[in-house]
Amino acid sequence: MSVANNIHKSKVTTHVLQEMKLKGNKIAMLTAYDFSFAKILDSSGIDVILVGDSASNVMAGFSSTLPITLNDMIYHASSVVRGVNRPMVVVDLPFGTYQGNSKEALLSAIRIMKESGANAVKMEGGEEILESVKRIISAGIPVMGHLGLTPQSIHKFGTYIVRATEDGEAAQLRKDALLLEEAGCFSLILEKIPAQLAGEVTKSVRIPVIGIGAGNQVDGQVLVLHDMLGITQDFSPRFLRRYHNLREEIMGSVEAYIKDVKTGDFPNEREQY
Repeated sequence: MSVANNIHKSKVTTHVLQEMKLKGNKIAMLTAYDFSFAKILDSSGIDVILVGDSASNVMAGFSSTLPITLNDMIYHASSVVRGVNRPMVVVDLPFGTYQGNSKEALLSAIRIMKESGANAVKMEGGEEILESVKRIISAGIPVMGHLGLTPQSIHKFGTYIVRATEDGEAAQLRKDALLLEEAGCFSLILEKIPAQLAGEVTKSVRIPVIGIGAGNQVDGQVLVLHDMLGITQDFSPRFLRRYHNLREEIMGSVEAYIKDVKTGDFPNEREQY
């Protein structure tokens, strides 16, 4: 039995995550975008699954997260929800569905919750999206915040370098974390910021903080599944640990299949009717 299942055998909820922070139990989170991988993650004991807008990159082949649509996210989220029992399923609100219009933000979040059966939504940004965050939470929908490197703002930043290394941006991040907590967010993701700053923010808020490229002083970690399994090979930031080289294994299997088909070895007598 997995470590996670030894701690909590029942459904992971916002309350369970809060308990884990209080007890010092680290939160393990990964992305998933389809039924088959979701079932594997569920059986492995993962705490939280993020149906990330990174599907735009790893599933659809776009160079950024911006092109993916709300309908796309609902499709991926629905597939994941059908494959899990225990993990909390959090879904990214995609670019253009919540920025600058709190009514549209609420409608987007409602569609995700009603049509996919997910447990929460995630939104990038701080003070500038506060009205949308509050409106969604007031409707009873849990919101996970996301600060630091926010990929939906790539054209604003112009680069994927580490964020909040300067005093002004670091101060704003600290402020945004407190504002999101006060607004009612149940958790925060901090992406690609200095480890010391991430630790400070984690101690300053009561809600769980999950990091990606934010050091080990946070309450948990998240990685993109296709990156950590080695399916994708053209993305190698310092924070990524590859636990497998699945791309190489899959290629080997496909090449062996092609050889067997070409030589007539597959199917053999035992593999036909």
